[in-house]
Amino acid sequence: MRRMTHSGISHRKLARARCAMMRALLLASLCALPLRGQDVLTYHNDNARTGQNLNETILTPANVNSTQFGKLFQLSVDGKVDAEPLYASSVAIPGQGTHNVLYVETEHDSVYAFDADDGAQLWHVSVIGSGETTSDNRGCTQVTPEIGITSTPVIDRSSGPNGTIYVAGMTKDSTSAYHQRLHALDLTTGAELFGGPVEVQASYPGTGANSNGTNVIFDPGQYEERASLLLLNQVIYTSWTSHCDFTPYTGWIIAYNESTLSQVNVLNLTPNGNDGSIWMSGSGLAADSAGNIYPLMANGTFDTSLNASGFPSSGDYGNAMVKVSTANGGLAVADYFTMSSTVAESNADEDLGSGGALLLPDMTDANGVTRQLAVGAGKDQTLYLADRNNMGKFNSSADNIYQELPGSLPGGIWGAPAYFNGWLYYGPVGSSLMAFQFTQARIQLPPISTTATTFAYPGATPSISADGASNGIVWATENTSPAVLHAYAANNLTNELYNSNQAGTRDQFGSGNKFITPMIANGKVYVGTTSGVGAFGLLASIVDFILGIGAGSSSSADVAPGESAQYSLSLAAEGGFNQLVTFTCTGAPAGATCTISPSSATPSGTTSVQLAVSVATTAASIAPVRRFSFPMDRRIWAGLAVCFLALAFALTTLARPGRRPGYSLPAALALAAAFCLAGCGGSMPATMNNSGTPAGTYNLTITGTSTSGTTSLTHSVALQLVVS
Repeated sequence: MRRMTHSGISHRKLARARCAMMRALLLASLCALPLRGQDVLTYHNDNARTGQNLNETILTPANVNSTQFGKLFQLSVDGKVDAEPLYASSVAIPGQGTHNVLYVETEHDSVYAFDADDGAQLWHVSVIGSGETTSDNRGCTQVTPEIGITSTPVIDRSSGPNGTIYVAGMTKDSTSAYHQRLHALDLTTGAELFGGPVEVQASYPGTGANSNGTNVIFDPGQYEERASLLLLNQVIYTSWTSHCDFTPYTGWIIAYNESTLSQVNVLNLTPNGNDGSIWMSGSGLAADSAGNIYPLMANGTFDTSLNASGFPSSGDYGNAMVKVSTANGGLAVADYFTMSSTVAESNADEDLGSGGALLLPDMTDANGVTRQLAVGAGKDQTLYLADRNNMGKFNSSADNIYQELPGSLPGGIWGAPAYFNGWLYYGPVGSSLMAFQFTQARIQLPPISTTATTFAYPGATPSISADGASNGIVWATENTSPAVLHAYAANNLTNELYNSNQAGTRDQFGSGNKFITPMIANGKVYVGTTSGVGAFGLLASIVDFILGIGAGSSSSADVAPGESAQYSLSLAAEGGFNQLVTFTCTGAPAGATCTISPSSATPSGTTSVQLAVSVATTAASIAPVRRFSFPMDRRIWAGLAVCFLALAFALTTLARPGRRPGYSLPAALALAAAFCLAGCGGSMPATMNNSGTPAGTYNLTITGTSTSGTTSLTHSVALQLVVS
């Protein structure tokens, strides 16, 4: 017999109740957290500009092929897409629900928000001011026929009421004056925030190009924001390049407070010279965790006359890899490297600034010293690997950089590299995509792997998708018409997994656009073109759903008869699945009922559906039946008394002398029986035991089924029920 408490509840039931409460509280607390999927909020995934998404669990080398993978949809927009598309998961759009959102910007000064899973437009805003147009191409064919939003924006999901996307746009007004403005747009509506936009205006002490004799002046018509925006410690950093090499121009970094859009810092890197812009073929300013920024400067003035600390005497850093400190709220050059032939290279337009910098993870060299390195390359076909704590500065006789590999690249670099698992990936112009391996913090030659495909101008900027250190894929696009998206095994570039021409015209997605960088998020790849964005992913034939045990739940439960077992399941979409799934439960024991709530659901995007499974068992019970049994209640005893009295009367009558003739014993017994039946109601109430759900271990199966046309998808989860 189970021991009972004074309230009649078993200790075992109390323990189970406490556990159930703790599980419920845990699940409630987890649900209250703002869970987000993969976000790509800045150029090349991070401020180090590694180009790697290490949280990609859907795309693998096994399913990225022309049978299972291809174009899902193609977005059309109102201008060229020169900026890398960005991605924010689970964004609540007013009146439209929650979506994974793809943000696309155009040279027509438009910002679009699309549903990243099906391509539906959520909102669209223009950043062109009243009475204005986009800028003309300023006589330069690098960005043509119009200039609007060229650089990749940056997103801060914690800024403003709903998150903010920061965008730099160029316009021209009715007086033919040009404007550069920084916009802060609400992530959910596109509305301007923080009193924006603000005009980009600046001056800096110096007598260089476009100087008034005391300061160099920022002329918005002479510049475009080509390099991607950088968000670092609540500050937005912009950097500026020229239209072709049309003077006058110099090298500017201009910083703004992300919450007020007030200008907080200005640095000019050629204040007493000319040129030296920050271009980097659309790559982003790189930044380390200590708050240092690393631009690669384009051709321009470099002062070969150095001060006592080895810095250019007039502060001009054309054609250099520069380390800019943001310490104490300032902007100042902390270190730099340039080659001994820097002046000749600038004069020949063989500058370093056509490429972008990448900051590598800490590495240990042959002497056990931890190295913090930055890599860069430009037009001179040389790989430069700098120690960020001692970059090497300038020496007219020999280069003092940590590692320099002349001729290691068969073509110049117009773009950015990527990094994954100790390999560095570069796409030189007119050459194969190449992978270089690091050993003891140094780049090894020759390249460890190359593609069979060669990439015409401007080469390729690769991106990486991987699940941690596994399932690495290198993505790159060809600037051709039509454009071609390629996917290679990250550990073997000779193994091409897929390209968008393999299925004929099925996966073609528009004309190529120079400098465009593939962006990978949540099982999809997005590539900009001259008129929109192509979206690639797993094709509908293998779109699937996942059914599993919910967070904080167990697949097994132990209950007593009469108690209910509770389980939590999770239903999630995979590969863009968005169909109805219905659920069934089998295997419940006799006397038990299994229910699933909800009984059907439709998952989509990255938001999972939580399912509650309850198995109610039956306890033993006592029920009345119509048969004789002991003990008997007072009504039964009364009925028996009447019966015996009637029988006694009958027998007494038969034994009395001189009884009436014909009055027989059968008649008397029948009369007595009638009285007995009347007194007992024709039967005796008794008891029968209902044993309830039998003790034992039972295997339950919860099955989810989705049917679309003639195709059915089925997944099951096994649960265990112990009745004791």
